Amino acid sequence: MKELVIDLEVEKNEILKRYRALLRACKATMQKGDKAMIRKAFDMALESHKDMRRKSGEPYIYHPIAVAQIAAEEIGLGTTSIVCALLHDVVEDTAVTLDDIEREFGKKVAKIIDGLTKISGVFDTNSSLQAENFRKMLLTLADDVRVILIKLADRLHNMRTMEFMPRDKQLKLSSETIYLYAPLAHRLGLYAIKSELEDLSMKYTEHETYQFIKNKLNEKKAEREKFIRDFIEPVKKVISAQDLHSDIFGRPKSIHSIWNKMKKKAIPFEEVYDLFAIRIILDSQPDQEKADCWKAYSIVTDLYRPNPDRLRDWISSPKANGYESLHTTVMGPRGQWVEVQIRTKRMNEIAEKGFAAHWKYKESSSDSGLDLWVQKVREMLKNPDSNALDFLDDFKMNLFSDEIFIFTPKGALIQLPLNATALDFAFEIHSDVGASCIGAKVNHKLVPLGYKLQNGDQVEIITSGKQTPKEDWLNIVVTAKAKAKIKSSLKEEKRKIADDGKEILERKMKSLKITYNSDNIYKLSYFFKLQSTQDLFYNVAKGLIDMKDLREFVASEKIVELKPQDKIETDQVQNLLRSVKTKDSDILLIGEDMQKIDYKLANCCNPIPGDDVFGFITVGDGIKIHRTNCPNATKLMSNYGYRVVKARWTNQQELAFLTGLRITGIDDVGLINKLTTVISNDFKVNIRSITVDSDNGIFEGSIMVYVNDTEHLDNLIKKLNTVRGITSVTRFDSIEKAS
Repeated sequence: MKELVIDLEVEKNEILKRYRALLRACKATMQKGDKAMIRKAFDMALESHKDMRRKSGEPYIYHPIAVAQIAAEEIGLGTTSIVCALLHDVVEDTAVTLDDIEREFGKKVAKIIDGLTKISGVFDTNSSLQAENFRKMLLTLADDVRVILIKLADRLHNMRTMEFMPRDKQLKLSSETIYLYAPLAHRLGLYAIKSELEDLSMKYTEHETYQFIKNKLNEKKAEREKFIRDFIEPVKKVISAQDLHSDIFGRPKSIHSIWNKMKKKAIPFEEVYDLFAIRIILDSQPDQEKADCWKAYSIVTDLYRPNPDRLRDWISSPKANGYESLHTTVMGPRGQWVEVQIRTKRMNEIAEKGFAAHWKYKESSSDSGLDLWVQKVREMLKNPDSNALDFLDDFKMNLFSDEIFIFTPKGALIQLPLNATALDFAFEIHSDVGASCIGAKVNHKLVPLGYKLQNGDQVEIITSGKQTPKEDWLNIVVTAKAKAKIKSSLKEEKRKIADDGKEILERKMKSLKITYNSDNIYKLSYFFKLQSTQDLFYNVAKGLIDMKDLREFVASEKIVELKPQDKIETDQVQNLLRSVKTKDSDILLIGEDMQKIDYKLANCCNPIPGDDVFGFITVGDGIKIHRTNCPNATKLMSNYGYRVVKARWTNQQELAFLTGLRITGIDDVGLINKLTTVISNDFKVNIRSITVDSDNGIFEGSIMVYVNDTEHLDNLIKKLNTVRGITSVTRFDSIEKAS
């Protein structure tokens, strides 16, 4: 095998050539003494890596110089970062220690190098993505974002020079890049780097598709360039005539974004119309930026017809990562849609270089969205409750998702994650507004709490002093802030209500001459099938247990206390039983002859035909018909089984039974009319009473209706649920509860 001959002199010259190119890239940010500092870092790196070579056979020093070059040229970082980029591998791969670095270059450089060394283990070639390590890496991001920016430069160079790597490592690095590094670059506003990382990942993970799209783009390159020239020419003329200084060019879309579009819309390459975007970069004074951008927009849309649905204004409300630009899609000269991006030089630098450019323009954007983002990351990382893997999912969901901008009625801007609801918005304004929210008006139209907000919606929250957070709200909200507030409110609210209920119950028991002691409280909890005494107090306060229910309890206790079994004449019960049973059956048929047999429908459960029922012989009050799932059924059946009579309904349809329906929804013109039409006309059901309460756009009603049986009732409920604006229709058991 022929031995590889290395010309060390040629290599030495190449290293110096690359070093000089790096110095030229740093020139813009260099201050006095910086050049010497960079030289010192370069010499240390050169010495430390002198015997090391890359997989390609090249000297290892090419890699740190290239990473420093990317940091300076493509991200726009300053001297500290250039020094760190040159030294980013020395502590990990050579004999140099962090103490050596600190002694030579100071604390700041040592801290960043330490961060870079720590996070290299997160994605080393032997480990898969470890959530806990990822969390540590982001803690470093919260300390000094330069660690991540240099790591991105390092990854970009590795991806650019990956052809000499073994296939398994290519796939592994590509997967990590698409999973984490590309979204991170996007979030930090580094759009050029994000697109290149996506394309390079695709080159290795979906090589054939990548090559196919690349070849297709090359085939039509000349034709596309002519189209771009034809499109730009008239725009340039008018812009110059208006005294605007601009640079206009066509920028091809990335292969990865074209592939995404093909997949998303399920279309072939030929049908992807926006293979490129026209970019207009204006040279504007800071106070004229916004006006100049809109002026340019006006010129473009005078020349070419815009698509009104495709205007994106990130100048008035920049993205969280600081991105500012005006995007529109217009119909080009050959009947083809073309995306046009309008921005100033400053905006373009922030779009290309992301976070780094923010430092340069810090004075003009002290409350930059990115600072808020880093602050949010810090909050999430310090949350002791979050499990590492859940955290990773939350992080990707909350921080890599697109955001939407929502306006308050006074025009203030609130930023929320995609899929946020009206209720999320309420909690974002203030916990108290969220907790008392009963509905919302979006663009002046009433919507329910779970309404998913769209970019640019104007939202007015409707609150009520009576409202408190509900359990099902947890399924409505998506922001972590809203979820946490609802959970703590529910606990606190239940405790408060239970305290009130305790006092109410004490008064009610006193008026019914029931001793208020722990024994009776436990008995009551058991009687109402509740799991704790707190639940009992809570139900009393909420009106779910009232005087009538307590009387039922007293009655059941009194039967035991005052009417023991031996006091009821056995023959009396037997006589009653004989009178209700038919000749050939021991089942009581309800509805057959109500005049002859003395029975009543129990108020505690209000049975109607179709319900499973039984008869219960009372003393002095004839037979009571209860539903088998009546709250009192178990006690009656277990303690007084000898008084229970089997019962079923006859099939007589003309009998009508009274039952109650509770209806809730969002108030709308003619809602009651729609409801009564369904009940009276469609179902031929008589209404005995209707009570309606409408508060701030929320409708609540109780309707007492006469129905034939459960099937009749179920069909009516189904039909009522289809009425627009109705959110729930439920049957309630007791007539008294309607009031």
